Amino acid sequence: MDKIKTILICLLIMYCATVYAKSEGKRKPNVIFILADDLGWRDVTYMGSKYYQTPNIDALAKKGVILTNAYAASPLCSASRASILTGLYPAKTGILSAGCHVKDVGLYASVEESISPKFKALPVVSATRLKLDYYTLGKAFRDAGYFTAHIGKWHLGWPPYDALHQGFEIDIPHTGESGPTPNGWFYPFPVWPGHGKPGDNLEDDMAEEAVKFIKSHKDKPFLLDYWAFSVHAPWNAKQNLIDKYAKLANPNDPQHNPVYAAMIETLDDAVGRIMKTLKEEGLEDNTIIIFTSDNGGVTWGEDTYIPDPYKGIPITSNAPLRGGKATTYNGGVRVPFIAVWPGHIKPGSVNDKSIIDGVDIYPTLMAMCGIQPKEGIDYDGVNALPALENKPFKHGPIFIHFPLYIAKTHQVPATAVIDGDWKLIRYYFDNDNQTDKLVLYNLKDDIGEKNNLASAMPEKVEQLNKLITGFLDRSGAVLPRSNPEYQSSIKTPVKFEIEKKNK
Repeated sequence: MDKIKTILICLLIMYCATVYAKSEGKRKPNVIFILADDLGWRDVTYMGSKYYQTPNIDALAKKGVILTNAYAASPLCSASRASILTGLYPAKTGILSAGCHVKDVGLYASVEESISPKFKALPVVSATRLKLDYYTLGKAFRDAGYFTAHIGKWHLGWPPYDALHQGFEIDIPHTGESGPTPNGWFYPFPVWPGHGKPGDNLEDDMAEEAVKFIKSHKDKPFLLDYWAFSVHAPWNAKQNLIDKYAKLANPNDPQHNPVYAAMIETLDDAVGRIMKTLKEEGLEDNTIIIFTSDNGGVTWGEDTYIPDPYKGIPITSNAPLRGGKATTYNGGVRVPFIAVWPGHIKPGSVNDKSIIDGVDIYPTLMAMCGIQPKEGIDYDGVNALPALENKPFKHGPIFIHFPLYIAKTHQVPATAVIDGDWKLIRYYFDNDNQTDKLVLYNLKDDIGEKNNLASAMPEKVEQLNKLITGFLDRSGAVLPRSNPEYQSSIKTPVKFEIEKKNK
């Protein structure tokens, strides 16, 4: 009888173990979404930088797929981040600038009532908060049983418009600030009052919080948004790293700023620590990782936001792309992109054909994790998983609605469309007679957007301009208006064509 009991107990244990193993195998994958701040398309080694050193990001790329044709939804921070969280273009959210750290609450975009007669257009004024009624990425994953955390930069509004009210159960450092103020990369931290000790680096401490989160929540599927503060201005870094890159700098390389290079290495270290923790905790094989940037690299500010003796050295270069952050050129919106999903995405693969956009991240992650979209939500983004798996994938047109004047980059209010190899930019009221200026580029033949084909290809211009009009109508976008006070005799400070000194 005892022998029979022993056999039954053994069979029961084997059965329970089998059930447990099967349930573990069906566990939904964890998600870590790493969003760098202002990291340019070529600011990583795997994309061709010969100066910056990113061994951990490069190692991450080898574990999954590199997409060389990925775009942010906007060339500015808050607008891009809002689009990632909602799957909607800035034209719909109304967040069009990088101004969500301001104290004044503005939930809707509007048009500037008046402006200097130097300007041809009345630009759009951005909303300053991400409204709480959006069903955000955080809310979708939380409702699907994931533990959700946001660690790092938010820049979408002060409480009650913070991450804790947008679907995340943890929010560190829980601030509405846009990022470090001068010298804020080191203790004491303006964005993290009361935290740290002398000598601490902000990105290092953020990475440590990510490590703590992974270790303490490994038993349940989680979504971790690690939104790095790096490599945003003001540019400052660990002195030993600055010294290292100062010795390696080649003035003939467009990328040769030692401070910026040092900041990239600290960002890379943070990625390495996260990857190391996943491996140590046995989570590596069941974790989806997305790595990208909120917009292109910065090509201005070297005289203001960087310490001596490195003032005057260009922050970075996005070449061969034209322009950078806060422009509608591809240097402002084309970004590095890596996706890792063991067992699904082929390691070491490269997709240089498929276009994906920042608004696609939300629906793509939902599809990867088997989460059904909420009924009644019409996302601008699409499920781009086939592109990550290097399967046939045809993305429709993508749009960049940027109806602002940006003095630092000589940007005028514009909306752009990218459809396959073609890009059309509509600059509002920018002709001498205050009609729209239309500029056409073939990105396949002209990656640097140097040759305007508009006059030579009027039919293509008309086709793409209709796409822009349709998009603006569908999205209910707020548009600039003609400035009735414009005086052509006053020289405008905003030039349409400009050569960057680091180009």
